[in-house]
Amino acid sequence: MTESGAATEKLRAELQTLGVTTAYDVGDEATLSVWIGLVVRYRDGLYRWQEGTVQRRHLGTDPVGCAIRVARRYTELQADIPPWWDDLAKELRGDPAQEYP
Repeated sequence: MTESGAATEKLRAELQTLGVTTAYDVGDEATLSVWIGLVVRYRDGLYRWQEGTVQRRHLGTDPVGCAIRVARRYTELQADIPPWWDDLAKELRGDPAQEYP
């Protein structure tokens, strides 16, 4: 397993501990999709996450701290779905899936 794969697995385990069970690997061992529009990548020793057009980063040596921040943001996004979500969901999933964030 690569360094990015191990870091991604640690982050996924921490997210599951915090109740975020929907995160999945997108196939490159370095990227987790937490929710549509909320993606975390491990690169160059940092966890980098993006929500819509906003990008943030966290030290890769702290998967627990990163998971806490991502889980908190995940909960906030689900409670108050941002305006960019509808357009992104329509583009990625199509119209029939709009009711399932």
